[in-house]
Amino acid sequence: MIERYSRKVMRDIWTLDNKFAKWLAIEIAACEAHVELGNVPAEAVEVIKQKAKFSVERINEIERTTNHDVIAFLTNVAEYVGPESRYIHLGLTSSDVVDTAFSIQIKESAEIIINDIESLLEVIKAKAMKYKKSLMMGRTHGVHAEPMTLGLKFALWYDELIRDKARLEIAKKDISIGIISGAVGTYANIDTFVEEYVCKKLGLVPDNISTQIIQRDRHANFMAALAVLAGSLEKFTTEIRALQKTEFNELEEGFKKGQKGSSAMPHKRNPITCERISGLARVIRGNMLVSMENICLWHERDISHSSTERIIFPDSTTLIDYMLVTFQDVVENLVVHEDNMLKNLDLLGGAVFSQQLLLALIDKGATREDAYALVQPCAMEARDKGLKFREVIGRCEQIGNYLSKIEIESLFDYDYHLKNVDKIFKRVFK
Repeated sequence: MIERYSRKVMRDIWTLDNKFAKWLAIEIAACEAHVELGNVPAEAVEVIKQKAKFSVERINEIERTTNHDVIAFLTNVAEYVGPESRYIHLGLTSSDVVDTAFSIQIKESAEIIINDIESLLEVIKAKAMKYKKSLMMGRTHGVHAEPMTLGLKFALWYDELIRDKARLEIAKKDISIGIISGAVGTYANIDTFVEEYVCKKLGLVPDNISTQIIQRDRHANFMAALAVLAGSLEKFTTEIRALQKTEFNELEEGFKKGQKGSSAMPHKRNPITCERISGLARVIRGNMLVSMENICLWHERDISHSSTERIIFPDSTTLIDYMLVTFQDVVENLVVHEDNMLKNLDLLGGAVFSQQLLLALIDKGATREDAYALVQPCAMEARDKGLKFREVIGRCEQIGNYLSKIEIESLFDYDYHLKNVDKIFKRVFK
């Protein structure tokens, strides 16, 4: 999967070549709209379309003098186009081009991430089905609670990723917005038709209202969706890390031939990939906070957001792409120790069946308080002394007054905890 990642195109979205190509596409589309309005000769636009090019190196050279990237870009394009370049950027302001192109870049990155999620969902679903009835201990507060199945863990992850995908799809729609509205968003020097034309051609929707820029609540919402997704991945990898503890040894990251776990301790096999994903989630959460700070700008705009967005969006989208692909690799190669899962089920000597006993006593007429008072001491004795819970119960005359030995024996049935697994899977996988 990491090899597949190296062939992905996320990094290409954020190159200067791609950014300037989108700027040029917006400028040409705007020229075409002006032809429709009768503002620009059609022949001039044909010349523009034939000759318009740019050089990243030359743009950077010009920007060292102008200290303005869009002017440097327009100057470079004009060097290729010649006199007809006077029709380029007609009535536009810099943010019309920059923000509209930025929306396209974010939209394209979202499409890659959504595809990653869909691929991961299929892998997790397969694991859920494979281990649907594989018993293991469920833990609350890190302590043994009641039996469950490994398949249920995978089903839970699947269900959460479905929500993560839905949030990202909403955020993608929210950011698929373009503006061609002029200096402070009033369309004083440009017809609204230009905006409508450009947005339709580039697969965007015109913003209802802008202030020279697209409002940054949209961008913050997108980053929030990434941060929640990263949080989910951190949650899943933390679970694997916890279950790989030597004392548990129920799940384990795949360990490749030739891989080393420690420079000092040759016996080590560490969940390093899951730890990496957990750490990267912190970066994305931090970037989300920066995006939240970008919502509040001075008046109709400033550029305090611009410098940060050049970092947090390429970094965050590339990181989440990497995290999803890498986690898929983890899940595909996950080692499951079902023997240890079964062994760990009985670490408390069967005391995990205490609730079945509690409910059985209530069913026989005991109050909940009285039933609890009978069951808890037995469970604690079994736990603390390393005894079998059913043997301790068998010595309790008060419990024997309510339940026969056969009835008590019937309570220690792992299948009891599997009876609704199919119903849960039907809900999750529809």
